[in-house]
Amino acid sequence: MIEFANVTKRYGGTTAIDGMSLKIPESGIYCLLGRNGAGKTTFLKLLAGHIATNEGEILVDGKQVTPGRMPESINFVENSAVQFNMKISDLIDTANELQEGFDREFALEMARRFDLNPNKKYRQLSFGMKTMLTTIITLANSSKAILLDEPTLGFDAIMRDQFNSILIESYNSHPRVIIVSTHLIDEIAKVTERLIIIDKGKLLIETGIDEVDEKAYTLSGAVDAVSPLLEGLNCIGKTQIGSVMAAYIYDERIRPPEGVTIDRISLQDFFISIVGGKGNE
Repeated sequence: MIEFANVTKRYGGTTAIDGMSLKIPESGIYCLLGRNGAGKTTFLKLLAGHIATNEGEILVDGKQVTPGRMPESINFVENSAVQFNMKISDLIDTANELQEGFDREFALEMARRFDLNPNKKYRQLSFGMKTMLTTIITLANSSKAILLDEPTLGFDAIMRDQFNSILIESYNSHPRVIIVSTHLIDEIAKVTERLIIIDKGKLLIETGIDEVDEKAYTLSGAVDAVSPLLEGLNCIGKTQIGSVMAAYIYDERIRPPEGVTIDRISLQDFFISIVGGKGNE
């Protein structure tokens, strides 16, 4: 459905996306991860057709995406998106009138669940509630792909948990591509199916959460015991304190010898290791 073919995007002398090739062939909830400045927002804007590539092309359903040919099947919501200063109920009704296939009942139910007073106007809402309302309206439409850029900014822990719930409900009722850019890595791991990790504009990895759970692990023990085990393994990072080493592995699991422990690695530690934050060599 979605393809990046050797895409490069530059802003002056800065390369934001660097020769990226990627295919997203099927529906699913995708988590887009990267450090600040890695190119996540540029990636989403390119896919939505808001900005043009310098090199390469982006295809959605086989059709090239450009600012002059923005895909109607994709809905992109920036974290700074704003709505008209109307009552919440009127905003939902307006979206229902303008968007074919809009799920008005879903939007109203989600607004009720988040205690969004239907008679309140948009500007009366807190920043977090404004973001939530925009996200609800977006998830209620019938687009084949939804792009959410840091959708939980301004949310407290309870709101983030509720957001994850409605994300799942929306996907279950209307399977499609949902790409969520976020820094809250371990929280999004509860709902996402696949990861897209980029760094300095380059694609580092696109993989399933199940594969990360299976192949990402830590080997810990004395340096002399751990180091020989790393030969032939894909070591994505390691830390050493004195004579003790922890090596972060993304490879087939091994049976460690006595004195070396093997443990699951969190998604956050996996991400940090992949982008070079844990002694990655």
